[in-house]
Amino acid sequence: MDAAGSENRAIQEPQSESVIRGSRTGFVENINTNISLIRREVKDPNLRFDVHEIGRRSKQKLAVCYVAGIVNQDILDEVNRRLKTIDIDFAPDSGFVEQWIEDSFLSPFPQILDTERPDKLTYNVLQGRIGILVDGSPFALITPITFGDAILSIEDYNQRWIIGSVLRLLRFFAIFIAVFLPAIYVALISYHPGMIPTQLTFSIAATRANVPFPSIVEALLMAITFELLHEAGVRLPKAVGQTVGIVGGIVIGDVAVSAGIVGPATVIVTSLTGIAAFAIPNYSMAVGLRVIRFVLLLAASIFGLYGITLLLIMLLIHIVNLKSMGVPYSAPFAPYFLGDLKNIFIRAPITTLIKRPPYIKPEDIKKINDGGPSSK
Repeated sequence: MDAAGSENRAIQEPQSESVIRGSRTGFVENINTNISLIRREVKDPNLRFDVHEIGRRSKQKLAVCYVAGIVNQDILDEVNRRLKTIDIDFAPDSGFVEQWIEDSFLSPFPQILDTERPDKLTYNVLQGRIGILVDGSPFALITPITFGDAILSIEDYNQRWIIGSVLRLLRFFAIFIAVFLPAIYVALISYHPGMIPTQLTFSIAATRANVPFPSIVEALLMAITFELLHEAGVRLPKAVGQTVGIVGGIVIGDVAVSAGIVGPATVIVTSLTGIAAFAIPNYSMAVGLRVIRFVLLLAASIFGLYGITLLLIMLLIHIVNLKSMGVPYSAPFAPYFLGDLKNIFIRAPITTLIKRPPYIKPEDIKKINDGGPSSK
């Protein structure tokens, strides 16, 4: 009988995931409390928690959460096999577990989702995925996932389908801006000025007449400065951090233009890129895309639009070959699942989302009774 008691943090709103409409309950560091939060949401008797112990010294409890009868048994066995290979002294956070069991440590894309929200974990577990809880960490893990899962937000389902679809399309547009806009700007300025409207070309040329650096140096200076301001804002206390991010960006941008170090167009491009990056709901995915942005910048500075195209092809090849617990990371595009596309770019009405993701091969494929034949 476990009769030991300890001080625990009270249940609060998630700190890393803003809630607009939905449950404002967040996970805490106590794994027993987190398990109770999930059981409160899912009262299915098939809900299971397989308990492991990790940490030679810490002897921490780790729980694998799934619903028997829905989860793919092969994926569950693979998750448990990888967890049993963990051999460390102490896991300060679930991030240690994520890095240990992910498929490719060389990829900039997260192959396992992390979340502080019980409703997000519950939704994914009922989809046929697997949740992982680590004692001492308020961040739960979700596996397997795809590229689309790392971009979508659970709050898309809490809104009406038209609003949810518009928000998703806006998010994909923001991802395109956050990744490609600086590289396209550098490529057009350096190699393809003929593709820019004539009046805009004259305007940009006039503002860059006194700038001593080439466009790639301008873009890198502003991008690195923005990243430094962002990191400083995250590490400082909230009130001070927001002030540093806003005031610092305005002051540095204005002074840089006045001093002739960068052009106004570069400041606009950098600002749009930074704002668009904040629209990505998952922090790990946002950071990975920021890394790719810098690589695209360098490719654009050397080969122009051809460099961007070549790097994009290499990126797509990498995504197609990437897996998450053996599930293709590029699904439902490759392999192609036509019916599942209505829950990627748009969020179709709830009544039409009758099936769980087919690419994870759940035992019970149907989640809504539409009066059709048996789901098994």
